[in-house]
Amino acid sequence: MNAAHSRRAGPALRALAEADPALAALSLWCRHRDGPGPVARTSGETITYGPGFAALPRQEQVGLAAHHVLHVAFRHSARARVMAARHGPGFQADLFNIAADAIVNETVLLAGYVLPRPRITLTRLLAEAFDTGAGAPDAVAAWDVERLYHRLTGGGTGSGTRAGEAARKLARAAEFGADLDANGTGEGDETDTASDWHGRLARALAEGRSAGRGLGRLAGRLGDLPRTDTPWERLLRGAVTRAVTRDALPQPFRPSRRWLAMDAAARASGAPTPGFLAATGRPLPRARIAVLLDASGSVPRPLRDRFAGEVAGIAGRTGAEVHLVVFDTEVRAARVLPARDAGRSLRDLDWPEGGGTDFAPALAAARTAKPSIIVVLTDLEAEPGDPPGRIPVIWATPRPVAAPPPWGRVIALDR
Repeated sequence: MNAAHSRRAGPALRALAEADPALAALSLWCRHRDGPGPVARTSGETITYGPGFAALPRQEQVGLAAHHVLHVAFRHSARARVMAARHGPGFQADLFNIAADAIVNETVLLAGYVLPRPRITLTRLLAEAFDTGAGAPDAVAAWDVERLYHRLTGGGTGSGTRAGEAARKLARAAEFGADLDANGTGEGDETDTASDWHGRLARALAEGRSAGRGLGRLAGRLGDLPRTDTPWERLLRGAVTRAVTRDALPQPFRPSRRWLAMDAAARASGAPTPGFLAATGRPLPRARIAVLLDASGSVPRPLRDRFAGEVAGIAGRTGAEVHLVVFDTEVRAARVLPARDAGRSLRDLDWPEGGGTDFAPALAAARTAKPSIIVVLTDLEAEPGDPPGRIPVIWATPRPVAAPPPWGRVIALDR
């Protein structure tokens, strides 16, 4: 790929700069390159314009450039990569790209630009996939790409099959071609964080709002902004760290570094020896997590597989000793997972079929392991019962719950 600034997109970007202060500011943070392949494609913070781009009418070039600037600004490549890492082989890259394109296209059209036809729009996708007639302004405010992707796939529950197929059918009719690279290799790598882009978007939208045109007209109505909240697995790591870190304890037979320095200074100056200060130290952390995996009849096989993937991720990412408890109305399996190949151990499980949900036996089994924290992967379609003493509990659910339990912390996996 030629590393020079794109010649094909030059006229369109200059027109965009004159028409839209917000998009003009955002485009300056993107890398624009010419290359082979499709009309245009986004990888990380790089937009590559193919030979077909130059053949488009100028107004469509401007709209398509705006489309890809928003892919970069919304960090869709990085967010697709995060989703792929969480879901593994179950990640459906085409549906993520369809969701991202629908949101971006709707935004670009609302900002007053023209896009090549046929195209996917958010309002059309919602109507086809979910039988909803939500208006465009409400739609772009209400949806972000992760939430839309989870709705299209059913969030792992298997209920999204019809919605996903409807989305693919709409994409075929719109002659959809993948324009989002989640691999992030080479020059397309993301170099800036979500908070960086969130700040740039805020400043750009403020400029656009002052001008009263283009993307600035949608300030305050965009729902698909780069996330600055913490992914749930990072929250888990923080909770584990807090749970296993103990207060520093005095070491009475070891002098502190401060005392050694004070003693050396006293000897050099002939001053009296200072009073002894003992060193302090922390015991080695014993990170141990109990993971309770709901295998009741209300958890269908796709969601169960997703839960298993999350368990393998917990074992691999935290480096903790993971005690797995599989349960429905009683404990069906209990084992310590190996940190390096937890996935294989999970595949070897003899999963129960059907059955209700009772958290009490599983929580009792978890307490015997004396864990630092308990993580319950569940749909929460049962009463939580009594808390397991002072052990912190995380309820990891496929999506936010309307009525959280009276104890423990709920973290939705679709964030």
